[in-house]
Amino acid sequence: MNLPSFLWLWKIAAWSMGFAIVAYLLLAASGGWIALQRSRRQTHPGWLRPVHIGVGISMVALVLLLLAIGIVGTLGHFGSLGHSWHLPAGIVVVNLVFLSAWSAAQIGPNQPWARGFHISINLALLVAFVLVSLSGWTVVQKYLP
Repeated sequence: MNLPSFLWLWKIAAWSMGFAIVAYLLLAASGGWIALQRSRRQTHPGWLRPVHIGVGISMVALVLLLLAIGIVGTLGHFGSLGHSWHLPAGIVVVNLVFLSAWSAAQIGPNQPWARGFHISINLALLVAFVLVSLSGWTVVQKYLP
């Protein structure tokens, strides 16, 4: 395709990925704080859970933005998808983020499995974020002049 440079799109993707990683770290810190308070049988500050949920929703939005940018940018630049292992790594991240959000919604006294499942998914998400970041760096090199 004879389209203008997609460099601006990749800049948005880079910032979005950076924000997604910051969101993940904030979620790990706030989730760890909640877990620590729970293990000590203490209550956590009233603002902590809503902040944790809000940052989680933000991360879902950022990952969807990254998915859209990846699809539009790759189709616009190459005309097709699947030019590297970044696509499967990205799909794994998207699925894990949605699975994490779903499992978070399941956490409650009637579903004791959900909390452990949520934590396990987020540990897997850490590995997936590392892989998608490494593969993304390889992809970015294809677009730089």
